Amino acid sequence: MFDYTDGRVMRSNEASRKRLGVANADILLVHDVSVISQGSLKMSDAKVRELFNGGGYKALVELRDAGEISAFGAGVNEWQVCEKLLGLGDFDGFLLAGRYTLLEQEALDSFLLRCEERDVGIILGGPYNSGILATGAIPGARYNYTDAPAETLDRVRRIEAVCVAHDTPLIAAALQIVLAHPCVKTVIPGAVSGAEVQANVALLNHDFPAGLWSDLRGENLIHPEAPLPVEAVIAA
Repeated sequence: MFDYTDGRVMRSNEASRKRLGVANADILLVHDVSVISQGSLKMSDAKVRELFNGGGYKALVELRDAGEISAFGAGVNEWQVCEKLLGLGDFDGFLLAGRYTLLEQEALDSFLLRCEERDVGIILGGPYNSGILATGAIPGARYNYTDAPAETLDRVRRIEAVCVAHDTPLIAAALQIVLAHPCVKTVIPGAVSGAEVQANVALLNHDFPAGLWSDLRGENLIHPEAPLPVEAVIAA
């Protein structure tokens, strides 16, 4: 497991530069501080303390101040850990995986508000919640890297029913809603082939019919304050 001491961070940065063949990095991301990687909230908290007490955070600030990196942040699976880090230091952004999606918008209530206030950017990973928002609530659908529980399957069925009523693919709505938030600067939907890359591009260009998002809100299926993609203008 990575140790977040100042010397270790500096050596890791130098090694990464040599492997990539670049003079400096656009952004360095701290990993392995999340609950999912550490196995418990207690261990995650310990890693966060190590980052600050061991000098790792100080080293990141020094690299940024010297112009050797443009920005730094953390790649984390829980918005709560990102919020904790943001309260402790001057982070430029976060790679947040799976915790701001068409299925989940709890991060809007506090974390993303703080990001807006401090102009912190988000790289949004896992917009399909590791599968279910791409496949729909089919047998064996995956959520959070495991089989989706019954309550998640039920909620996705309800979301998908609204999408079907508006002749809209669930996956298109899932991809575009995350990009509607001003703090989300880019998204990592994942692709294993050129065809999937092209499919994702097509989804980004999908026009949404009028009424889709209001109907989802009316069914309490999306957060009332969630920024939304632009709906198509229907000619009279």
